Amino acid sequence: MRFVWAVAAFVLAALMIGAGIAQRTIFQGPDTDIAAIAVEEEAPYLLIDGAVLNEIPGAQTLRAQGEGDIFAAYGRTADMKAWLADTPFNIATLDDQGEIVTELVEPETEAPAADGETTPEGESATAPEDETEDETPARSPIGSDLWLDEYQQSDILIAPLQLPSNMSVLVAADGTAPAPDNISVSWPIPNATPWAGPLIVGGGIIMAVGVFLYILGIRHVRRSRGPRRKGLPLPVTEPIDLAVEGADKGVISSGAPTRRAVTSGRRAFAVLPVVAVSALLFSGCSADAWPELGPSATPTPTETVIVPEGQQAPAVTKPQAERILTRIAATVAEADETMDEQLAATRLDGAALAARSTNYTLRGAIADHAAPKAILTKPLEIVLPQANDSWPRSVMAVVDDQETKTSSIMFLTQQDAWSPYKLSYVASLAASTAIPDLAPEYIGAVQPAPDSPFLVMPPQDIAAAYADILNKGEESEFFDMFDAESDAFREVVAADRQSRLDEFNVTAAKKTGTMTFAASPGKYAPFALATVESGAIVAVNVNETDTVKPTDKAAVIKLPNNSTVKALAGAEQSATGFLTTFSDQVFFYVPTQGSTEKIQFLGYSSDILDAKVIK
Repeated sequence: MRFVWAVAAFVLAALMIGAGIAQRTIFQGPDTDIAAIAVEEEAPYLLIDGAVLNEIPGAQTLRAQGEGDIFAAYGRTADMKAWLADTPFNIATLDDQGEIVTELVEPETEAPAADGETTPEGESATAPEDETEDETPARSPIGSDLWLDEYQQSDILIAPLQLPSNMSVLVAADGTAPAPDNISVSWPIPNATPWAGPLIVGGGIIMAVGVFLYILGIRHVRRSRGPRRKGLPLPVTEPIDLAVEGADKGVISSGAPTRRAVTSGRRAFAVLPVVAVSALLFSGCSADAWPELGPSATPTPTETVIVPEGQQAPAVTKPQAERILTRIAATVAEADETMDEQLAATRLDGAALAARSTNYTLRGAIADHAAPKAILTKPLEIVLPQANDSWPRSVMAVVDDQETKTSSIMFLTQQDAWSPYKLSYVASLAASTAIPDLAPEYIGAVQPAPDSPFLVMPPQDIAAAYADILNKGEESEFFDMFDAESDAFREVVAADRQSRLDEFNVTAAKKTGTMTFAASPGKYAPFALATVESGAIVAVNVNETDTVKPTDKAAVIKLPNNSTVKALAGAEQSATGFLTTFSDQVFFYVPTQGSTEKIQFLGYSSDILDAKVIK
């Protein structure tokens, strides 16, 4: 009976192991689904729509093959189409039958002239008549701030993706040559075999049981034979003749124990292949060959943020903002080193560019004049993108400085789809500054209008109101609207003014001249982004002016120790006096209309802007 059970175990084990192996080999389907994209007409760009990428749920893998460098980038579909609006491109979409089709799209508009490509009068520069349109350099897609991420490889490009339906992929060579036409998208197909592992391992165990039953059967048969009959009487042993030579010489041996030893060895070697095969099969089973055991992961609840109805998409993501800020910092650092204002203008704008421009002028005239502070990039603590599908669009960022234990707050703006983001406002936050609650970066914030009635003070009026406080102090009509305790800048301005006035009065100039101070709104427009509580963070430009005039017609204002004003004004003395202007970039938190809170000071930066002789 043991032999019957052993044979049954062997058969069952063979069936189970065979079924497990078959699930992992002949019965296992393909692990990917590949869709080729056929391009009929040549164009410098191919846009793969999000509908194609999400034809099959799951992660996507883009594969493009061609000669030379291949470029790919992804971003929101609307942004991609806006960037391609001035150039022909192929677009791959799904038709009504769900098939992938490509179509050539002609340009809809013309891109604006790039920085530095305008005439002094502001008119667009035109090429000479002998230059053909083909000689105009094409715009490169590499490094655009619009992309969420980009890839570059030679001859063949493979990019793993996981994009939603509202994002698309752009494929190109260099923006001039035709885009690669050997392109495909693949998706992984779930083909796990959770019972392959248990079948193979279970079959190995049953096979071991069968071997054990087989051994027991053999042992039982041997023991069940009973006692053997006695043999015939043996003859009397004769003495051995030592003179016998060769094969006739008698040899006494014992063979039975040797046979038992050999038999036991064969049993041992018979079990070893079964164990070895089972171990090999067990080691070849991957994780998807086993069922998932244990409880599934429980999602952690997070704070719910309600997106206002109709709100548009955020301008950037946090990783995208980090790359943009890194590019800005690298370009500005190079411009600072070479004192190249044109290079700085490719990444700076407004008050930030004006401050850099003056610094370059001073460093060119004064050997030991300090360079401006570098643009901080990491760690990026806060990113608040504007929720805007059109242009211009902006981003607010807060970066910590680990060395000085301070933070920088800044506004970046992109004027159109083809322009890079430019830093327009930057300031240092006070050490104890508390940033109000902001929307997450994946939602973004709206931009209040300059004359918004929903704030305690419209953004366009804040610079003038704050300048009035700097001029009049507590006598200003706006004094009670701004929080004085959090405003360290007022103290800095007051102390600086008094120090310079005291120095001026120590000299004989007190009898022959006057020094006066005034603050006024700067020429750069304010910028604001809303907070969660319907308030806004507002950046404004305020100019401070120092006016030094002689009171005696025979007196002359001299600058013996003021190399900064001397370098900017281009004169060492003046009979009419000097006017020095400082540019302040100031950030505030402005509460919503009806709030009992005051306008909170957040941070500032102050730089000399200009100095000239009074005419």
